[in-house]
Amino acid sequence: LLIPSLAAAQTAGDSDVPRTPWGAPDLRGIWDNRTITPLERPRQFAGKETLTAEEATAHEAATAKQRVGDRYYWDRGTRTVSDRRTALIIDPADGRVPPLTPEGQQRFEDGRSQGVNGAEERSPTERCITRTVPRLPGLYNNNYQIFQTPGYVVILMEMIHEARIVPLDGRPHLAPTIRQFVGSSRGRWEGETLVVETVHLKQPLIRRWNRPENSLSRGDLSDALRVVERFTRLSRDTLDYEFTVDDPGTWTRPWSGSLPMARVEGPMFEFACHEGNYGLLNILAGSRAEERAAENGR
Repeated sequence: LLIPSLAAAQTAGDSDVPRTPWGAPDLRGIWDNRTITPLERPRQFAGKETLTAEEATAHEAATAKQRVGDRYYWDRGTRTVSDRRTALIIDPADGRVPPLTPEGQQRFEDGRSQGVNGAEERSPTERCITRTVPRLPGLYNNNYQIFQTPGYVVILMEMIHEARIVPLDGRPHLAPTIRQFVGSSRGRWEGETLVVETVHLKQPLIRRWNRPENSLSRGDLSDALRVVERFTRLSRDTLDYEFTVDDPGTWTRPWSGSLPMARVEGPMFEFACHEGNYGLLNILAGSRAEERAAENGR
């Protein structure tokens, strides 16, 4: 269950919230979710849910100093979220992803123990196929563009340019045997909030050596994964985004997060991921070099 957040504090029918010609809350536009607030609460903020205004300012300044040498194309956030939380996770209260189940831990260990043989064993992100649902802030391309009609919402995600088409007419989900990288999504309105439930996400095989901070890589998750997202327009320039991740085959309990998105004018340009994807080429070339070295006894 979601705990109170920005959306819960907003009264229905706020005069600052635009509406579509057919009377629904207007979510249309381009929304940016950049922030320096991490998914999980850092250890130095353990037990501290929010920062004071002075602490937030100091943290933002320290982060900016650390990033002086950032690559020119990175477009990371520079500010904490508006309520100065120390983590995007709002449930559990410690701001951390819950422990893995024995099944989830074993799946992770199995993947880490194997090397990389081919492109099919790398993550869908590295292969320019897909990112995660929910989509969390990254190094760059942190924009959503939302389109609406009376019967559908389309969520176009800038990173790897995926369009999620969400019916609002109450139709059932696709059969469990039909799995897609962004799953089967169905939406409904609960008052001023668009609720999107996604199931049947495709879980490709991924072999990896370690678990990056804030990982949601598909190879770590089970076929039981269910994601519920909530989009609430708070004002002309703010969209509140909440999500709950429920995967009993991976984590010992569901967990939830929240982050505001800021309206930007755009336009949103094409993310041409496959063009010059040297990262994947170099990963595979390195694996082949390791294999040759092993064969030669070095």
